Amino acid sequence: MLTRHVSAIVEPDQVGDLMRAIDGYHGHPVTRAALLLSALLFQRPGNIRQMEWAELDLEARMWAIPSAKMKRTKREKINGRPHLVPLATQAVDALKDLMPLTGRGRYVFPSLISAKRPMSENTVRVALRRLGFDNETMTPHGFRAMARTVMVERLNVAPDVIEAQLAHGKSGPLGAAYDRAEFIEQRRDMMSAWADYLDSLKNCRTPGQRPAVPCEPTRESTTEA
Repeated sequence: MLTRHVSAIVEPDQVGDLMRAIDGYHGHPVTRAALLLSALLFQRPGNIRQMEWAELDLEARMWAIPSAKMKRTKREKINGRPHLVPLATQAVDALKDLMPLTGRGRYVFPSLISAKRPMSENTVRVALRRLGFDNETMTPHGFRAMARTVMVERLNVAPDVIEAQLAHGKSGPLGAAYDRAEFIEQRRDMMSAWADYLDSLKNCRTPGQRPAVPCEPTRESTTEA
């Protein structure tokens, strides 16, 4: 089986450029929020665009993606647990900002044509193009590769914790019984550390200027398996 590599930004200075571009996005505010939450949550693009308000508990800072929506076998979709996605403060704030715009409907990111449907699968891709990131540089799926690579290399997060957050099942005979809610406390810490790190990269200024904050903050990992 061949592995298909997706285009993704993985160098910290380029991640900072991406986050500044998202912050300055002048298109529809719902699209901007979809870009931001794609970076903060790094879930599959289909899960992001089909996010529903009923799946969110902002008080508990958690997004529970129904098993039926996950990339699983038919049996796992029926019998599996929801995939839990802890929400950092930045993600909760972004969702609260969206509530006046889409909070009365089903979808967090509704289609601009009909609120009864989720955002088009091409919306985030087109927005990335508008920001100057072509398909060979960054894709909606690339947010997942970006998070995994950067967190391992820069934040020293244990790969098993990241894999649990990415909802990648374990291989081998125990794979079908994989508990996708494992490492939940470590993942809470990881999601906050990731959001803070993205903020620090965003707030770094261009080369040759004095940075507003350290571009590569030193942070002890608290997410070891």
